[in-house]
Amino acid sequence: MTKTTPPPAPPPLAAAYPHITLEQWRALLAVIDAGGYAQAAEALHKSQSSVTYAVQKIESLLNLKVFEIKGRKAMITEAGQVLYRRARTLMEEALALERGASAMADGWQPELSIAADIIFPTWLLLECMAEFSRERPETRIELYETVLGGSDEAITEGKVDLAICSTVPAGYFGDALIQLRAIAVAHPDHPLHQLKRALTEQDLRRHRHLFIRDTGTDRSRVAGWQGAEQRWTVSNKATFIRALTMGMGFAWFPEDAIREELANGTLKALPLREGSEKFAHLYLVQADRDYASRDAQRFAELLHSRVAANCAAHDASGKPNRKPK
Repeated sequence: MTKTTPPPAPPPLAAAYPHITLEQWRALLAVIDAGGYAQAAEALHKSQSSVTYAVQKIESLLNLKVFEIKGRKAMITEAGQVLYRRARTLMEEALALERGASAMADGWQPELSIAADIIFPTWLLLECMAEFSRERPETRIELYETVLGGSDEAITEGKVDLAICSTVPAGYFGDALIQLRAIAVAHPDHPLHQLKRALTEQDLRRHRHLFIRDTGTDRSRVAGWQGAEQRWTVSNKATFIRALTMGMGFAWFPEDAIREELANGTLKALPLREGSEKFAHLYLVQADRDYASRDAQRFAELLHSRVAANCAAHDASGKPNRKPK
């Protein structure tokens, strides 16, 4: 009969706790970020000897070198680079834990920050803000109006509690919020409308295409078709729509955002042979679902309920403005 080896005994309780403190990890991060022990000590408002001791303690406890001397410079080792990345994550998690616990203890917070992609209907967002303010008049609201990567950046950098994004940033969960129909438009007197026929891609190439600048610092996201040789890029929605109504170019833009201009005749849908409409999906992303404040949770509820009511109204009138699946 085969003898079964019993599983190893669990480690003593003391061994389950880390030997390196957050303060020591903070010192290591500061040395690497600041580029030296003296600079780190100044940034942390500590003595250089205490910072040096903290890093040496990490090296001693882990039996590895964070830095090695090359020439006259101390260079970070491969093991040090791994420790730096993991320590950075550890510090961010610790800070998030503290912020979340504080928000839960307070219940409500004095300020709610929101990033919203400009293609989200402004009137719908303002209605949610107005309803929230009737319930919580003492809470300040800070709104960041963003384009493309701007919302992603605002949420990942911890600048906002909620973000309405065109994509869900890596490492986050997002709830489908709304689908918007964008159409190609220009002023009725624009040369493209004077052709009096279905338009081709070649027709568009000969005329100016208007864009709104990506508010993300990376600006690597590309919005739609880029085939026109002539392009104008502006920084806000008002300037963009004004340029369209003055006949300065053509563009694709959500129908809901230019409904007034379409109704009064200052903008008219272009009769494209193909590609006359595009659909954009928007998602609601919370900075930290586990520790979301009551303010953030309530505003998210208002957004979902208002969007659902609006989509139901649009469905009844035949407009294809629905939540993404």
